[in-house]
Amino acid sequence: MYVCVCHGVTDRAIREAAASGVRDVAGLAIETGLGTGCGSCTDLAQELLDAEQPCFTLPVLKAA
Repeated sequence: MYVCVCHGVTDRAIREAAASGVRDVAGLAIETGLGTGCGSCTDLAQELLDAEQPCFTLPVLKAA
């Protein structure tokens, strides 16, 4: 699906950018031009980026 119609950026392109290390909309703007037109795509783009971030779990430690 197209996320940024102004620059033809798809959800697939956003996932690929996330896999290559892009973590925020500013990085997407540099890589793809996303968000540099009307800007209405930035919220959805950030949601898609967030969904691609690895989720690390930390162990819960017992108090001594």
